[in-house]
Amino acid sequence: MAQIDFDGTPEQAAALKSCIDEHRAEKGALMPVLHEAQNIYGYLPAEVQEVIAEELGIPLAEVYGVATFYSQFSLQPKGKHKISVCLGTACYVKGSDKILEAVEKELHITCGECTADRKFSLDSCRCVGACGLAPVMIVDGEVYGKLTAKEVPAILDKYMKE
Repeated sequence: MAQIDFDGTPEQAAALKSCIDEHRAEKGALMPVLHEAQNIYGYLPAEVQEVIAEELGIPLAEVYGVATFYSQFSLQPKGKHKISVCLGTACYVKGSDKILEAVEKELHITCGECTADRKFSLDSCRCVGACGLAPVMIVDGEVYGKLTAKEVPAILDKYMKE
C-alpha cells in the first residue's frame, strides 16, 4: 500500500476542535463529527480518529468501527483525479479486470489507494449503467468506454500533464 503521510494544517485542527466542541454534549455526536472531519480533511486518517476518540471520551475502536462500517467514510485520501473502474458483470466479462490491472501498473497503486503525490486515487465500482460501452473506466466523471488495457497509459497521461 502506498504510504501517505498525514499533513493536517493548524486551520484544519482548529476546525475539527470547533466541530467537536459544537457536538460534544449531543447524544450520538460521533456521526456528525466524523462527517465534518471528513469534510475538513477529505478522509479520516488515524491521527484524526485518535483526536476524535480522545476529545469525545470514547474508545478509538468505536471511532474506527463506525468509520469502517459506513461506506461514505474513507480512511484513505482521495486524489485530485478520481479513477473508478467498473467491475460489474458486463464490464468484467469484457475485460475490465485487465483495465484495472493496467491502471494499477501505471500508477503503482492498488484499488482503494491514492498515489503518494495525491494526484490519483483508484477505486472500483459495480455498475455505472453504461453496459453498452463495456469495459468502462471513469476519470473525474468522464466516461471512457470500450477500453483496452493498451489505451490506459494514454488516458492517464492526459491527467498526469495537468
